[in-house]
Amino acid sequence: MTKFTDFPSAKLIALNGVDLEVFEAGQENRGNPILLCHGWPEHAFSWRHQMPALAAAGYHVIVPNQRGFGNSSCPEDVAAYDIAHLTGDLAALLDHFGYEDAVFVGHDWGANVVWNMAILHPDRVRKIINLALPYQARTPVPWITFMETLFGADNYFVHFNRKPGVADAILDANAGSFLRNLFRKNLPALPPDPGMMMINLAQADRPSGDPVMSDAEIDVFVSAFENTGFTPSINWYRNLDRNWHLLADIDPIVRQPALMIYGTQDAIPPSENLSDFVPKVELVHLDCGHWIQQEKPQETTEAILGWLALDLAA
Repeated sequence: MTKFTDFPSAKLIALNGVDLEVFEAGQENRGNPILLCHGWPEHAFSWRHQMPALAAAGYHVIVPNQRGFGNSSCPEDVAAYDIAHLTGDLAALLDHFGYEDAVFVGHDWGANVVWNMAILHPDRVRKIINLALPYQARTPVPWITFMETLFGADNYFVHFNRKPGVADAILDANAGSFLRNLFRKNLPALPPDPGMMMINLAQADRPSGDPVMSDAEIDVFVSAFENTGFTPSINWYRNLDRNWHLLADIDPIVRQPALMIYGTQDAIPPSENLSDFVPKVELVHLDCGHWIQQEKPQETTEAILGWLALDLAA
């Protein structure tokens, strides 16, 4: 695996019953923290383009591999990956560095953690910037039941939960091809119900679109998942119904200032009622697919820094 000399070295930090692998930039800017939270199946390395610019702008940039990813702990208990644990890790990370609150940035699953961080630990979240995944309002029935009714048993969210171990084994056996086939851009439109999309990608011979990153960059992801396997990170999905119950009595309104960045080619559609749950939200649309900060690194960084400067001035 190529070593990227311009990407910071990691440190392991013990907190909240696990060890988190944490990368930092701009350590000299203590007092102005910003936490970047990756999605699935990703790695802290997905923020490599934003970290130097945020540090140069005066932020202490803190980028964890969240539990189940990279060299962070991978507990065996499925319940160890529920939203209480995931947001608890981020709160404990603030405690470790001595911060009361921070700006939080999330992409994909990381965005889901950040949205929930805002309602479960509202005093720890100063501002929010999320990419790809808008706020997910609590459904009338548990999320997996809701998705199964809407999309059927072959939807990968449902399959991960109803058939534990099946997708894990296929992805583990095909980690390189799966990740190289998944991290693509300029894709044809997906059907409304992509069904067994992840398994199909793992077994596809000829992927669509163009690669999001170089071979050396994707090798960082492949090496990480060959080491951990996919089960720990898929366990995030296996807590969706548990999270639904945990959030039952929580005020669902996100009251912090927020920026939502969408990719106009992303299969995840914009939320039609985002401002109902995030009243202080502003929107940015970039001409790209799902892997926003890697497909459009400069534009993403400019959107983040521009909004933070405007919000600060306001």
